[in-house]
Amino acid sequence: MPSSRQAPMRYVVVPFERASTPLLLRRHGLHEVPERWHAVDRSAHAPVLVAVPGEDGEQWIAAALVTARPGTAYLKIVDAVGDVPAAAAAVIAHAREQRLAQVKWEGWTASPEEAAAAGFTALDPPLAQSDGASGPPAGYVRWLGGGVVERPPYYGQSTHFTCGAVTALVAQTHAGILVGEDLDRQAELTLWREATNFPACEPVGLGVAVRRRWPSSHVTVHLDTDRPVLLDHLDEKEQDWRAVLQRSSRAHADRIGVSVDPRRLALPTVRDLIGRGQHVLLLLSLAEMQGFDVPHWVLCHGAVEGAVVIDDPWAQAAAGDTWVDAHLLPVPEARLDAMSTMASDGFRGAVSIG
Repeated sequence: MPSSRQAPMRYVVVPFERASTPLLLRRHGLHEVPERWHAVDRSAHAPVLVAVPGEDGEQWIAAALVTARPGTAYLKIVDAVGDVPAAAAAVIAHAREQRLAQVKWEGWTASPEEAAAAGFTALDPPLAQSDGASGPPAGYVRWLGGGVVERPPYYGQSTHFTCGAVTALVAQTHAGILVGEDLDRQAELTLWREATNFPACEPVGLGVAVRRRWPSSHVTVHLDTDRPVLLDHLDEKEQDWRAVLQRSSRAHADRIGVSVDPRRLALPTVRDLIGRGQHVLLLLSLAEMQGFDVPHWVLCHGAVEGAVVIDDPWAQAAAGDTWVDAHLLPVPEARLDAMSTMASDGFRGAVSIG
């Protein structure tokens, strides 16, 4: 049996394998294997079992299924079996050894009392879950470093193309400009319709739509290219009319006072904007976190040591990804810098709202 590096608390880490895990757990005296562990292919999120050996060093007294999105700074407990407090403590120790920012816990079976006793704070339930996702009814988070990250509401996008509109709506709700009851599908689709370049939202069009909806908000578009963007996958005819719309958005931005900053937005500047109470809608690729290279908007709203905290309106249910992963997600600055360098000419697009 392969084992991991050891921490002051004794635990082992072994790969999670759908075929052999039930036998492995039974061999160590843990007979409960939740069916959901095997319901999806979690291999893209590096699943492992974090187990706690008993005094004899052979039998396990506890084990947890642990996953995480690639390129991030957290671990997620899907479930724990056996001595649940011991399993949670082992996962926390494993995360600390890796210098991660956070541990999350899906509330499939964990009670609020168990989570609180292990130092976790309950997350507010999502206002909506992304299309096709089916996450747990509850979730918990424990930050491993200093600082406090304020929590926006979590809202999952209802379509494959409304991420830009959702991030803007969540930002304005977090800022107190929009009340939570008004963050719904009608608001999502209405703002998308005002911002879309069919079907994606490009940075200038999104910034213009935000300023038109909330004239008192200070909006800056950060885009270090003057060519039309997010069109490379289309043929020439399809690119042409969308380019016309993007030029129209730039002209509209000038008329209503939305600044288009042509300098590249650096990650330290993102952290600085967040520190000054602003929200940053950041365009990135999902290639690293989800395995497919598509442009996607996320909301940058907090910062901890070494990482920017984002909310992602999309959860990839097929990989076992849920709203618990996507909400309050810490991403190391170097990884976020790489994710938000967009092909094919390496531009970066963002919208800051103050």
